[in-house]
Amino acid sequence: MELSINVMPMSSGKPEEPEENITYMDASLYKAAAEGNIEVFNNKQGHQLESLKTPNHDNVLHVNLATHELAAWFSNGILSRTRSFPNLYLFVYLFLWIFIIKKTSEKRLYFIGQILTKYPSLLLQTNAKGQTPLHVAARNGHSAIVKLLISSCAKARVGDLENLGMDQVVAVRQMLRITDQESNTALHEAAQYGDVEMVEELLKLEHPVERLLELENPYSPYSANKNQETPLYLAALRGEEPLLNVILNKWKSADHGGPHGRTTLHATTMAEDKEATSKILEKQENLRKKKDKDGHTPLHYAAHIGYNSVVEVLLEKDVSAAYIGDKKLGMTPLLVAAREGNVGTVKKILSKCPDCCEKVDKRGLNLLHYLAFRDRSYKLSHSLFMPGGTKTEYGSIRNLRKLKGAFGFTPEQVYALLRYEGHNEKYLDEKKQVEELLKEIASEEVAGLQVSHIPLPTVPAESLEKTRDAHLVVAALIATVTFAAAITVPGGLNTEKGSEQGTPFLIDEAAFKAFVVTNALAFILSVSALSIHFGILDPLLPKLKFWGINLILYRTQSVSNLLGRAMFAMVIAFSTGSYVILKPSHGLAIASCFICPGFFVCYYVQQSLSFVKRLLE
Repeated sequence: MELSINVMPMSSGKPEEPEENITYMDASLYKAAAEGNIEVFNNKQGHQLESLKTPNHDNVLHVNLATHELAAWFSNGILSRTRSFPNLYLFVYLFLWIFIIKKTSEKRLYFIGQILTKYPSLLLQTNAKGQTPLHVAARNGHSAIVKLLISSCAKARVGDLENLGMDQVVAVRQMLRITDQESNTALHEAAQYGDVEMVEELLKLEHPVERLLELENPYSPYSANKNQETPLYLAALRGEEPLLNVILNKWKSADHGGPHGRTTLHATTMAEDKEATSKILEKQENLRKKKDKDGHTPLHYAAHIGYNSVVEVLLEKDVSAAYIGDKKLGMTPLLVAAREGNVGTVKKILSKCPDCCEKVDKRGLNLLHYLAFRDRSYKLSHSLFMPGGTKTEYGSIRNLRKLKGAFGFTPEQVYALLRYEGHNEKYLDEKKQVEELLKEIASEEVAGLQVSHIPLPTVPAESLEKTRDAHLVVAALIATVTFAAAITVPGGLNTEKGSEQGTPFLIDEAAFKAFVVTNALAFILSVSALSIHFGILDPLLPKLKFWGINLILYRTQSVSNLLGRAMFAMVIAFSTGSYVILKPSHGLAIASCFICPGFFVCYYVQQSLSFVKRLLE
């Protein structure tokens, strides 16, 4: 039977076809196609499979391949995770492959081979989305089926695909170049779903085509789809280095373009993949400073996401990208990182190019303005805004404190206004101006990702009072308990004649010394918290010269930090004290010593497991 193209008409938004033109497949035939039951079709010799279609114009091959999408997806998902977690998933994947997937694939291969022997024209038929069976097979990772489809198209055995004649080459080329409604070829589908083996197989099939047609062009013969995505760009967007290696090794000078003016380097940055980013830079180092339509370089993307490993790779050989501003606001990657609150990324960029902090955006906002917007917990206050705090490393950063933006406020004033709790109308109006600016910033985006919400650092007075009362109780309890523990010395005192009066029996034990030190530390920290709570240590605190700073909030956060350390010291004191007293009973002593620290260990283990679970999901 001769092979001919029978492309079904694509949907074009026209009114639905009349009911008498609706195609459908008999239930018994549909089930047989889905299950790969060739006997049913052998018993229907007179039935023309070329005209047998579902309402979506899927033929028998489409139905068979689509039915196994879930199994193929699960197989590909397990395989991709095996690369990242080989010890965790390898056994599961091998079990599934041997006992489930392999048997299913063999049955499907036999079914498709038998169908194509009788009805080869089904091979090039398209469904309502313009997809051939090859598109479906490539999307679902059926590499063996792809070989079978290609060999059927060329009317050759699978092993003879390297030795095709000219007519066979033309048929194979036609098969590989068919595009669906989104202008995707089978290679687009395979790259989009990240199947390395499938991409490699399709490119291997491309080799005899190029050889016979004497094509020496090193560029990719595949054009971009309707979304301006080439197979290389789709592979880069997945951020999988093995997939990129397969394509880049085939096309030495492949097109690195993508949608919205992006490049493959933008794509690997969005995928947060360090190795894939390095691979692209090996091939096209000049992509480092390429801008998208908004003027954002890959470094802008990495700074916004806060992926420091990619930031380091992008700055490794050329730091000039750190000085490039975007088109709309002139935002450098450093300002983008600060605007998003990625302090680690800010430090990473400054370590590579410290003077880039001198660049401001078109609104006149500098690095410290954006850090002031994001400083919700006073983490930056001592080092950047508070007099007497830690000295900053670079003079360029210190000079930014007094630099006013276009709206007339220095970073110091922004920091103070956002924390103002008074009733002065002037300051309230100025605070409102800053808040309006924050709303404007919240509408900005990079790579389609909006700036995360910037909550105002205000705390209701009622909530602060409740927190202060709780802190007072906790600090008093810790001070009382640690004071009592110091007076009633564990193990008692040696009062025998000839010994120094009041010498502890356990004075020479290392655990007892640890108890004394940590108990004293817990007592000092709790008393310091009480002193700050009542304002006794106000003269010793850094002078808060900024008008309107909420001193109560500052005290509350300082007390909270001290109490956290006091509780930790108290737990250690309890553990060491229990150990030294119960030492004669070795097992009980060890159990008592580790009960309290065990709570913290369990807590951190639980947090770590939750983090790993989120990664796996």
